Amino acid sequence: MRITRVLSTALLALGLAAGPAAADSSPSPSASDDGKAPTQAGTSFRTATEIDQGQRATASGSTGDYLYWSFPADAGQRPTVAATVKLPASHGAQTWQIDVYDGLRRRQSCQYGAATRTAAQGTSSVELACVLRTVRAWSEPWASDPLPGTYYVRLTVVDLAAGDLGQPVSAEVRADSKHIGGAAAVDGSLAEPLVPGIAVKSEAEKDGDGAKSAVLSSIEPDDGWSSGWWSDRWVWTGIGGVLAALAGIGGYALTRGSGRPSRVPPHA
Repeated sequence: MRITRVLSTALLALGLAAGPAAADSSPSPSASDDGKAPTQAGTSFRTATEIDQGQRATASGSTGDYLYWSFPADAGQRPTVAATVKLPASHGAQTWQIDVYDGLRRRQSCQYGAATRTAAQGTSSVELACVLRTVRAWSEPWASDPLPGTYYVRLTVVDLAAGDLGQPVSAEVRADSKHIGGAAAVDGSLAEPLVPGIAVKSEAEKDGDGAKSAVLSSIEPDDGWSSGWWSDRWVWTGIGGVLAALAGIGGYALTRGSGRPSRVPPHA
């Protein structure tokens, strides 16, 4: 009975400790549109318009333009980028495409989603979506895994009739993430997130200058960049270790018996 009570108390305590870890696997809350959403897009990686996750950005342009936005993504997040392009009343068939690049400007493939879609003649709009792989805290230099830092979104038309070139269009883009948690944790982390100008900033802070104006990108997650070493995998590893210890204690208590058997004569 005593062993049963000990096991029950330990499991209850572990359940309470694991509560926050289980909650980490839920989707991260999206930032609400507060009237400060960008209404224009950049024309290159360097001039990409910065947006926060959960923020809906809009822009006007012409068919043939390259529209760029950027947003931050941290380790353990699985970003999803969605875009809607509103087309003119009269147009031919057009094929639009959304591309996502990481902080090293490597194009990241989509796990799923329609990143390229063709709008038939007269269609009023076309919707695109790209769900990226989970951002890793660290990766081999030769790998193309998504890493923490700035992500760039490029929206453009890739196929259209010559007569439709230059027609006015409007676009709407939104980036969100789902937090995956310890299932995507790795051993190791980057020294700094892949953000434009982060090396200049780090060097300035080391010299005591604090020249934050040298940083080309000022966007970061609401709660800052994670260190990469902590994940809920540590919690579950601790739970496994405690359960194994309790199982060993319980097994020993059950097999050792109540003491010396009555049939064995005492020592002389």
